[in-house]
Amino acid sequence: MMITFLLSVQEAEGGLFDFNATLPLMALQFLLLTVILNSLFYKPVGFILDERDEYIKNSLTAASSSLLKANELIKKHEKGLATSRKQAQEIIKKSQQEAQQMVSVKVKEAQQEAEKLITEAYDQLNIQKEKALKTLETQVDTLSEKIKIKLLQNS
Repeated sequence: MMITFLLSVQEAEGGLFDFNATLPLMALQFLLLTVILNSLFYKPVGFILDERDEYIKNSLTAASSSLLKANELIKKHEKGLATSRKQAQEIIKKSQQEAQQMVSVKVKEAQQEAEKLITEAYDQLNIQKEKALKTLETQVDTLSEKIKIKLLQNS
């Protein structure tokens, strides 16, 4: 009976939750294992992840600032191109105006030269006409003299 009492007492003590020295030892082992795993694996991995996050943030910041600088340079160059285009258009316009003025001056000079040549030619023709008329008059006079002499001789 005593044996059965001891067996029944042992069965009553060893139920689902047995609160003896094993439970605190298991809890202590679990906490110690958690601390060791945290210090050996999780902290270095967390440190590497933090460094990577910092590197990514720095890279994004640098890329953003580079992009802003690039946009500013593009705007500056576009303004410079617009200014250069305007200047080129003005230069072309001035060159065209100067060329038109030079052409009109040359045309006027050519017209004046042509008029001068025409006037000179007209004057030369008039002089030659008068010379021809004078020589014809003298020839007519001589011929009329000759005819007169022949008529007088024949009569």
